[in-house]
Amino acid sequence: MNIITIEHIAKIYQVGTEEVRALSDVSLKIDANEYVAIMGPSGSGKSTLMNILGCLDTPTKGKYDFTGVNVSEMNDNELAQIRNEKIGFVFQTFNLLPRSTALHNVELPLIYAGIPTVERRERAEAALENVGLSDRMTHKPNELSGGQRQRVAVARALVTKPSIILADEPTGNLDTKTGEDIMYLFNEIYEQGNTIILVTHEEYIAEHANRIIRVRDGLVESDLQVDNRKIPEKRVEQTEEG
Repeated sequence: MNIITIEHIAKIYQVGTEEVRALSDVSLKIDANEYVAIMGPSGSGKSTLMNILGCLDTPTKGKYDFTGVNVSEMNDNELAQIRNEKIGFVFQTFNLLPRSTALHNVELPLIYAGIPTVERRERAEAALENVGLSDRMTHKPNELSGGQRQRVAVARALVTKPSIILADEPTGNLDTKTGEDIMYLFNEIYEQGNTIILVTHEEYIAEHANRIIRVRDGLVESDLQVDNRKIPEKRVEQTEEG
């Protein structure tokens, strides 16, 4: 089942008197429970594509159908609702509130969604337990390692039970060993039936996906299935620094 269908998407930015074409003509479909990596050099358009897929931006031309709904012509409030209910975001810089506990950081999307206090607390605790941080719920970001902070970000992405997880360079600020630990976590999430779209410039990270889409000059250069995707063999201990 298609969860995402984009048809002839283009994105043009006006910079002064010049037009900058970030995406020219991109069409693709992504099915439920696919694990997709989007790759491309700086300036290729992959970040713009990610922003459109995540409903953070709208295309200049073309159609975007997300879970059966045409989102390409939605207004800002409608897009915000889609983002909060249907998409879980994981960013390279974690994007955690520094003065809030891990638990409160994970609760935030549920607060925006108007979920009652008791229910959102239970769901946030379950999400943190799911990523191996049941003993770190009251810790603030500066009391956690880089890997643990990214786990909090993953828990926050999962807590709304979204249609897709959209991860932008999720291992970019982590050492290789801790990055592999996070990729093990993504593999677990994928095997539970979730759809993952991963934006990365690292080949060894993209190898975890079962499909790699390469973008260059605002176009899809290649879109290939991965026959033998990389599956991490073991998980780094939760207490290790990262």
